[in-house]
Amino acid sequence: MNANVQPTGDGPAIAVVYNRVGKDDYEALRHVDPESLDFTPAYPIAVATEQEEYEAVAGALGAEGFSVRLVNLRDRLASLHALLRRDPPRAVLNLVESFRGDGGLEAAVAGIYDLYGIPYTGATPFGLALCRRKSLTKQLLLANGVPTPRYRGIRGPHLPRRHGLHYPVIVKPGQGDASAGVGRDSVVHDIDGFTRAVARVFETHGSPILIEEFIEGRELHVAILGNDPPQVLPTLEYDFSDVPEDHPTIISYDVKWNPLKEVYHRVHEVCPAQLPRRLEQRLHEIALQAWRVTGCRDYARLDMRLTPAGRPYVLEVNPNPDLTEGVSFMLAAEKAGLSFPATLRRIIECALQRGAPPPGEAVPAPERAPETAE
Repeated sequence: MNANVQPTGDGPAIAVVYNRVGKDDYEALRHVDPESLDFTPAYPIAVATEQEEYEAVAGALGAEGFSVRLVNLRDRLASLHALLRRDPPRAVLNLVESFRGDGGLEAAVAGIYDLYGIPYTGATPFGLALCRRKSLTKQLLLANGVPTPRYRGIRGPHLPRRHGLHYPVIVKPGQGDASAGVGRDSVVHDIDGFTRAVARVFETHGSPILIEEFIEGRELHVAILGNDPPQVLPTLEYDFSDVPEDHPTIISYDVKWNPLKEVYHRVHEVCPAQLPRRLEQRLHEIALQAWRVTGCRDYARLDMRLTPAGRPYVLEVNPNPDLTEGVSFMLAAEKAGLSFPATLRRIIECALQRGAPPPGEAVPAPERAPETAE
């Protein structure tokens, strides 16, 4: 068990738990000369490593007065049992996204917290498992009146030419998250492109595969924080006006994660999005409905598209989204007036409220660290 960050806060004991093995790909970016690229980057090439991001989270909670341990499971189930059995924290900030290379085991790790009775942040095992299965999530959304694009799920590389969807369509893995398997060739306009895209996804990610009618329009992300009641944060929009002509207006894997690709630097976050008040209110209502239907709690992000006619669609529900400072969810929180540490505090407090305090003791919140003026 790795517990290499031990802030001196004397508030409730919090374990920031993640699972990472092998080399960090972002470490190699420290050695890339931006001048060696065949384009001019708009954003830094050397982004924070995964370890630095986890340490930033632990440090921010320590600054809020919590007593924090940073724990890397390193694919060892014994490490998790040791943490929860020998010296259990009051709550876990759950940053585990996979186990032994399997994203589907993310839900299993959350289930172990439940078995030990340790409160933890974010979605339950049910919510985590559900939202990874995109077709099942869409069935549930449609059954509850939440608008989502027409789709079809398949389990093999072949589909009848008459698939019942209108072009263009987007082809992507039917399970997973983080835009894995989504690239410049994912949006197709005819049967030939469709056939190639399905074969490619099947070869690289297997089944199931999701085929969805592509919604032309604006890409909007709606973040939600808290539970009683949940707070809808300012809407974030992705600006595609500078995207290369050969790349569709989508958040592909390269757009999201690869600073060595030009498209990473050509798509920009705008928060708050410029929307008429009534339309934004409608977006928030739909996002909250999707949040409730899929069993989200504490924090989540809803990915949506808005047609030129102003019709919204929910693309995906993302429980436990990335908590990197200044990115997507945290950017929306910042625009709502919440600092990075204050947002993490809010998330942890959600878990603490679900936990039973020691006998005779109320669950205290640590004294808030004074905020410094900028």
